[in-house]
Parts: sequence; C-alpha cells; structure tokens
Amino acid sequence: MQPSELIAAVRIRNGLSQRALARRAGTSQPVVSAYENGRRDPGFETLRRLVAAAGERLVIDAVRPGPDLPPPASLEEHGRRLLDVLSIADAVPPRKRDTKLRAPRLVSH
Repeated sequence: MQPSELIAAVRIRNGLSQRALARRAGTSQPVVSAYENGRRDPGFETLRRLVAAAGERLVIDAVRPGPDLPPPASLEEHGRRLLDVLSIADAVPPRKRDTKLRAPRLVSH
C-alpha cells in the first residue's frame, strides 16, 4: 500500500475530514491533500504522526522470503536442475534481431 492510500484509508476509516486530520497532526489541510493525492511523499515520522493523529498505530513488518527451492541435496540433483534450466532456455524461441544499426551517426569535422 502506498503512503497516499494509507493516509486516506485511515482518515476515512476514522471518520475524519482532511482538515480535522491536519489539525490533529499539526499540519494544514492542503498538505494532507498533497499526501493523499501523491503530490508529496511523507517521511516515515510524518506518516507515523498522521496515522497516529487518525487514532491508529503504524506498524511496519519486514518478512524475509524463503527460497523457492531448498538447496540441492547432491551434485546429481544440482546437475539435473541445471539441465532443466538449460532445456527451458533452449525452448525459448530466439528473437529476430534488427540488422540495421539504430544509433546516432557520429561525424567529425
């Protein structure tokens, strides 16, 4: 979710106008409007302050994604995976390349 979407969502969820949220957060309504419409990007502390002014708490959670596949258990498995990848690459049709050079022509005088 983008900061602009978050600010608008918490404001509306808590029944506040932009003016009321701005007053609670110690800023102006045009600034809140600029944040909500993506014309300005708030820093983390500003975003936290706006969310708190709406009566909610900003929580940021980072999750490390796990690997798609576990590491190969043996050299044989590693080799099979490599062959699978190479087979897929061979199956992709080659792109036709334009034989005409598309670059500006450099001329020295």
